[in-house]
Amino acid sequence: MASKKRPTRRDVVKMAGAATAAAAAAARLAESPRIGKVRAASNVVQYAVIGTGSRGTYHIRHLNGIDGARCVAVCDVKDEAVRQAAETSKDKPAQFRDYREVLARKDVDAVIIATPLYMHFPPTRDALLAGKHVFCEKSLVFKPEEVHALRKLAQERPTQALQTGLQRRYSKFYQTVKQMIDKGLLGNVTHIQAQWHRNPGWTMKPNMWRLYRQYSGGLTAELASHQIDVADWMFGSHPEFVMGVGGLDFIKDGRDIYDNIQLIFKYPKGQKLLYSSISTNKHLAMFGSNRTEFGEMIMGTEGTIHITVGTDDEPATALWFYEPGPKTATESKKSEKVTIAGATLATTGKGSRGLPVLFENQMLTGQESFFQKEMKLAKLWLYRKGVMVPEEDRNPVDIQLESFFDCCRTGARPKADLEVGLADSISVMLANQAMDEGRRVHFHEIEKMGRAS
Repeated sequence: MASKKRPTRRDVVKMAGAATAAAAAAARLAESPRIGKVRAASNVVQYAVIGTGSRGTYHIRHLNGIDGARCVAVCDVKDEAVRQAAETSKDKPAQFRDYREVLARKDVDAVIIATPLYMHFPPTRDALLAGKHVFCEKSLVFKPEEVHALRKLAQERPTQALQTGLQRRYSKFYQTVKQMIDKGLLGNVTHIQAQWHRNPGWTMKPNMWRLYRQYSGGLTAELASHQIDVADWMFGSHPEFVMGVGGLDFIKDGRDIYDNIQLIFKYPKGQKLLYSSISTNKHLAMFGSNRTEFGEMIMGTEGTIHITVGTDDEPATALWFYEPGPKTATESKKSEKVTIAGATLATTGKGSRGLPVLFENQMLTGQESFFQKEMKLAKLWLYRKGVMVPEEDRNPVDIQLESFFDCCRTGARPKADLEVGLADSISVMLANQAMDEGRRVHFHEIEKMGRAS
């Protein structure tokens, strides 16, 4: 078998272009005039936000920049939260304390639910029953019985959009990496490592519901759920079982959720997700340690991707590391002097520089003017040297919210739809159970959980 050679610059540009060709439509849409600007007034989606704490208000700030939608109501049980949300919205919506009053309004087409996790299901259920479209933050549901109830209810209402807040599905970087995997550019993807580390982790504050199991799925629900969904997406399947260890070892402030968790999810083809979330160190051993806290490493037989989603202050980024093939006996003898029992040892210490994952509009097409060509070549050189990195032109949070409103208008299926959201929620529930019970929990067990005997 011929040995594999490290790709040339021409090879890299060619392969990256092939990997990102399917992202052309997204790139062209981003460069074209916004669809919302030309919609008739009758196509404006009127929405309400239910749950206007930190996450709900964060969404409102992003919603202010989205065309084709108008906030007509905000709702929260806390007076200060609902007042602040109304002031944050450019639309100055009506204020409510009971979400059922919001759902009774005929001018509400859709709702965005950002309540604490234990309160995701009741307003989602009631909104669907009221004929509204629903965007609900992850995790979509909290208990096994809610999995079965919501699936049945949503399937009875196929014309209503139901989208889960898993914004990585709407990132051009993550979409491009998925295309690279499907095209075989990473070979056989066998493992994913993911982490979300913080230092410090959550601190005790009044009404800090995330710290108590009665209201929260802990680190697994609030952080790991995003990255478990990435693994499902990249592997193209759901886990067979999960095992793990969790501990309440370092933060003694009255909480009863774990302050550190380590999980292993096993998938049908032997693939595995190794996950870690801790509260005592935020180092991230990716991207030259220029980023902290969270990211994923997707490992295949022919390459590795380091990837992380952006924030309001930091861009999303992704690097592709080529996996050198095994050396021939001749090559090994030339490069290694050390032998054991007559066997030449392969070189193991030399790594490779990560190559940027590129979008189609960054590639040379042959249609550029001289100036445009020189600019692209200059950027490609700077990317290759690590001086610059490609950036997404829009925050995936904005894209997912805009996509939700488009689904409301057109009846299209969301990328993070009901089944994506339920699969993610099931992973959270079973992972917590595996840590609590100290055993391997199989995913088929969910079918018997939460059902009336």
